[in-house]
Amino acid sequence: MSNPLRNETLAGMKVLVTVLPKPSVLDPQGAAAAEAIRHHGLEKIGRVRIGKMIEIELPEAADESLLHEIARDLLSNPVIEDYELKVVNA
Repeated sequence: MSNPLRNETLAGMKVLVTVLPKPSVLDPQGAAAAEAIRHHGLEKIGRVRIGKMIEIELPEAADESLLHEIARDLLSNPVIEDYELKVVNA
């Protein structure tokens, strides 16, 4: 996870927010996907976790700490999910 205390301004960029269940949280959808993968012939498989990816385009300046707040409080459930914020060129 990026440092939420950084106070950089981001413009003309894309932010990718990846949200996954915390490792300690049961993921029945991931378990079902793992079993389906085994049935397709890939028998040796580790844990599978299913999450979501959100892409945010930033045509104007945005504060990175605000983006972390949005990812934590709006795009994920901090009780059961972790998020990762990645900035990429648009």
